[in-house]
Amino acid sequence: MKTRRRKEQRFATDINHQLSKTIVAQAQRTDRAIAKDLSGIRDQVRLAKKQRAQVHSWAYAQLRNFVTYKAEMAGVPAAVINPRNTSRTCSRCRFCDAKNRRSQAVFECQECGWTAHADHNAARNIAALGHENYWAAQSTVPIAATALAAS
Repeated sequence: MKTRRRKEQRFATDINHQLSKTIVAQAQRTDRAIAKDLSGIRDQVRLAKKQRAQVHSWAYAQLRNFVTYKAEMAGVPAAVINPRNTSRTCSRCRFCDAKNRRSQAVFECQECGWTAHADHNAARNIAALGHENYWAAQSTVPIAATALAAS
């Protein structure tokens, strides 16, 4: 049993290294790596009984750590984005409503009428959030100065 467990660990680590290398290589072309926060993913996924052991034993934190350190070594900024409401928010007008998500595959904004594939819309929202977080982190304006300027 111990030998089998170690073999599975080495396999998962190898796959995570390969995935993180591919993600960082893709990010180098765009100068940015943005990842969805994978914490709690085991609770979000519904699977057949045969697939549960494979998904629930996967090292998501390890994958995130590999992407983070490889992106840092490559000089690519990496950000972890909270995916809350990204599939319900319109990537054009930013209107958020549960009714925007017609089905698992279709997104239709109730405000502006924009229609897109739901996953594509959510990916655009995650990219926009990552872009905002990146530029906020790059800002050289002190936070106190920003608060005083607003008042």
